[in-house]
This record gives sequence, structure tokens and C-alpha cells, in this order.
Amino acid sequence: MTAGTAPLLSVRDVTMAFPGKRRRGAPVRAVDGVSFDLAAGETLGLVGESGCGKSTTGRMIVRLLEPTTGSITYDGRDISRLGRRALKPLRKDLQMVFQDPHSSLNPRQTVARVIADPLLAQGVPAAEARGRAAELMELVGLIPEHIDRYPHEFSGGQAQRIGIARSLATGPRLIVADEPVSALDVSVRAQIVNLMERLQSELGLAYLFIAHDLSVVKRVCDRVAVMYLGRIVEAGDKERVYAAPAHPYTRALLSAVPLPDPVAERTRERITLLGDPPSPAAPPPGCTFHPRCPKAREICRSEAPLLRIAVPGEAREVACHFPEAA
Repeated sequence: MTAGTAPLLSVRDVTMAFPGKRRRGAPVRAVDGVSFDLAAGETLGLVGESGCGKSTTGRMIVRLLEPTTGSITYDGRDISRLGRRALKPLRKDLQMVFQDPHSSLNPRQTVARVIADPLLAQGVPAAEARGRAAELMELVGLIPEHIDRYPHEFSGGQAQRIGIARSLATGPRLIVADEPVSALDVSVRAQIVNLMERLQSELGLAYLFIAHDLSVVKRVCDRVAVMYLGRIVEAGDKERVYAAPAHPYTRALLSAVPLPDPVAERTRERITLLGDPPSPAAPPPGCTFHPRCPKAREICRSEAPLLRIAVPGEAREVACHFPEAA
């Protein structure tokens, strides 16, 4: 993001707490104080283990969920507490692509209706919406003549193209892509990634790209934010984060990414984390990563580190008392 340029999206201290399983149980903080900015035309990757709060964060941004606390500012306007009526005109700007293409498409509707639904919700006449749906099918690499088929008649990759076409129907500026390729065959993933990159270039889209495949994130994203147990522990330019991760958790994640060079793969340092992530219903005190961290000290067990600039003059932040030296 260029210095002095207002971000398209600004998220500040957002939390999302769900009721506990028991009547008087403590609430589960799925997201705990997340903050980041996203510029127009930029792609920010949000990565981390399953259950760390990535998808919940994405759903709050498009307001499928209302945050418990914090603010979400889109194009200079706080949308975090808007009601359904006030949100309706903003829906065309904020869209989402879901992980499982088939489960996100209504099996009782034709592709024409699936893609046209967002337009119909905005009051566009049916004939015009159908024509636009045909155009979008062609844009995403599908045959417009198949517009009256049903989702089950398409492969997983084709179904995801339909989901992408639906997300483009209203001409959005920001798309939250929630694990858009993880449910697809490896041979199809590159095709969908190439499609999303082409659409971004042609339409000027901004993406919040949620994923756990760090290789895909490196290919697609401009910046990366790493989440652990509902919090961002490191964020910055992808080249810097991948080349010299500052947080022990980021280092462990990157050490698990396979290298194409077999010699380098055999000789690299492999970091194995002990145990499983703690439950968000009962997070440990201090730094939530300390039970699994090889560098943990007494301060880590009692004081939660703030997300702050890792190196003066560098646009990277890390939440660690003892970050790795550059």
C-alpha cells in the first residue's frame, strides 16, 4: 500500500466471540483483536492452521457475521454495525468466494439463476441479469450455452468458476476468497489461481485471500498476515516474510513447505511444533503460542506481546517478545 493512500479496507481490533457450549460457559473468542489494512487492487494473504479464525475474519468483512467489538471500515465508512437495509447497497462492492464450490451453489437452481441472484437482489430486471450471467460465464472460461445446466453437471473446477462468476456479478471492488482452491484437484488449482490473477488485472479487484497452502499464497499475494489462535502474529511484505520470518510460528509453517530442490529439501531445518493449538475457549495466559514455542521464557507466559514493527524502517509487524533477527 502506497504511503499516504487511504486503504480500501481497514480492520481495527476486531473480535468475534461465540457462546460457549455450556449455558454458563465462557465465550469462545474465534477472532481476538485483529487489525490490518487492504489497498485497492492489492491481495492480502491470511494464513494459519485450521481453526485459527481466518474464515471467521473473512465472513465479518463481508458482514455475514457482525463483529463483537472493533471496527471494519470500507472506503471510509464504518460498516461493522450497519443493519440489513443500510448494508444492501454495499453488498455489490463486497463479495465472497467459498471453499467448497458445490456446497456453495444451490443444486435446485440453474447456473443462470445462481450467477444472476446477486443482480436480482439488487433489483436488476430478470432478462438483463440473465444476459449478464452469460457474459460472466464467458469471462471465467465457461461455455455460455451451458447456462441452463445445474451445478451437479459441472466438475469441481468448473463449479468454482461459477462461484467466481457469481461473485463478479455486481461489479465488486473487494472479494474475500476463502480457501478458493483447497477443495480442488492439484491439476485444477493453477487454472483457478491464473483466472483470479487475470480478473484482478482486468477489473482492478482487491482480494483477501484466505488459505493454508503457503505456496499458493506466495504466488498470489502482495502481503501476508499469519494468524494463530485468533490473533495476527506476523504481517508484512510476502518477500520479506518468506525470506526471513520473524515469528517462531511463521518459521515453523514455512519449514513445512516442500522445496523443489531435493538437495535443499533434505538439508533444510525442519521445525516440529509440540502438541496441538490450545482451545480458543480456554487460551493460555500471555502469548498464546508459548506452550508450543521453543523460545518461550517467563515473560511469554505472563504478558501477551503486541503486534509491532519488527525492524525500524521496515513495513513488517510481529507479535513476539523475542523475534528472529533479520
